[in-house]
Amino acid sequence: MLTNFKNSVNTYKRLCSSLNQGLTFDFTKEQLKIKESSFKFAKEEIIPVATEYDKSTKFPWDVIKKAHQAKLINSIVPKQYGGVGLDSVSEVIIAENLAYGCTGVSISFFINALAATPLIVAGSENIKKKYLSLLAEEPIVVSYAVTEASAGSDVAGIRTRCEKKGDEYILNGSKMWISNAGHAKWIYVLARSDSNPKVSAGKAFTSFVVDADTPGITIGRKEINMGLRCADTRGITFEDVRIPASQVVGAPGEGFKVTMKAFDKTRPFVSAGANGIAARAIDEASKYVLERGLSYIQNISSTLADMATNLEIARLITYKAAKCIDDNHPESIYSSMAKCIAADTANQAVANAVEIMGIDGLSKKYPVEKLMRDAKIFQIFGGTSEIQKMIISRQILKKMENSGSLFY
Repeated sequence: MLTNFKNSVNTYKRLCSSLNQGLTFDFTKEQLKIKESSFKFAKEEIIPVATEYDKSTKFPWDVIKKAHQAKLINSIVPKQYGGVGLDSVSEVIIAENLAYGCTGVSISFFINALAATPLIVAGSENIKKKYLSLLAEEPIVVSYAVTEASAGSDVAGIRTRCEKKGDEYILNGSKMWISNAGHAKWIYVLARSDSNPKVSAGKAFTSFVVDADTPGITIGRKEINMGLRCADTRGITFEDVRIPASQVVGAPGEGFKVTMKAFDKTRPFVSAGANGIAARAIDEASKYVLERGLSYIQNISSTLADMATNLEIARLITYKAAKCIDDNHPESIYSSMAKCIAADTANQAVANAVEIMGIDGLSKKYPVEKLMRDAKIFQIFGGTSEIQKMIISRQILKKMENSGSLFY
C-alpha cells in the first residue's frame, strides 16, 4: 500500500509539472529558469527563517535585499526604467514560489508590484523615470494606500480628500491596513477630488505618487495580525499634505479607473500567493502521511487527492488570467475567478492539512498552523471573495446580454 501511495505521489508531481504549463501555452525557457530559481530561493532563503520572522514580527529586510540581488522583487519594472520587465506569467511563477516559502515575507514583494502598476499603466514619463527607476536601483519597499477604515473592498467609499490649489493638491484623510507603510520610500494614494456625491466614481477620484517623507504624513503603529506577522501593516494619516500637480498618476479625476486597472492586473499575483500556500500545505501533509505510515487510511488518501485536484484547478485559472493580461486581453472575470477559487482552495487545503495531522497540525513544531493563519487574508485583501463573485456575475450577465451565450 505504501508503494502504491508513493507511486501516486510521483504521478501527481509529474501531472503538476505538465499542468503548470497551462492548456494553451508552454513556459518559455526563461520562465522555466525563473521557476527553478524562485523555488530555490524560497527553499534556501525564506523557509529557514520564516518561523523566526513569524515569531519576532521583524520586517524581513535581509530577505528583501537578497531577493533584490536575485531580481525576484520589483521585477515588474520595465526594462527602460532599469528593471527586468517580466511578464505576468513570470510574476505569477515567482509569487507562488515565494509564498510557498512564507507569505509574510512575500507580501512585501507583492505590494511593490501593486504600487508600481498604476505608475506603469498611467504615470507620466517623469514619474516613471523617478519612481520606477528607484525601485529597480535599490532594495526598497513602497506602499499602496487605498484602503480606509470605512472603505475596504468598496473603494468608491473612500473619504480621503484632495483639493487643488494652484499647482498643488492639498491632501487630507487617513488610510488603514497599509502594507510596507513603516518602511516605504514612496506611496501610491487614492483620494476623492470631487465632493459631489452625484459624480460617478470614474470621475470623482484622483491618484498620486508621493514621497513617504513629505511633511504632513504620519505613519501609525505596526499592527500585529493573526497571519503574515512579519509584514509591516500600519495606518497612514495625511494632514494638509502638499503634492505637486505633476505627481498625479493618470489624469485628474481618473484615479478610480487607474486603481481598478491596477487591481485587475495584479490580482493573479494574489491568486498565485494563495496557490503557494495550498501547495505547501499539500507537501507538508503528504510528508506527514509518509512519515507516519498513514497512506492506508482511505479518507486521508481521498482528502489529499481532492487537495491536489483543487490546487491544479486554481493554478490553471490563475495562469489563464495572467496569460490574458500578457496577451492584452485582460478580462476581469478571469482575474476574479482565479482570486476567488485560489483563496478558497488555500483555506480548505490548510484546514485539511491540519485535520490530517491531527493535534500535530496545531503544534508550532510543524508549519501548517502558520499556513492556516496566513491563508485567511487571501479571502479578504485585494477584494473579498464576495466582491469577486459580484464581479464574476456582472461579467456573466454582460456576456449573456451581448452574445446570448456565456461561453461562445
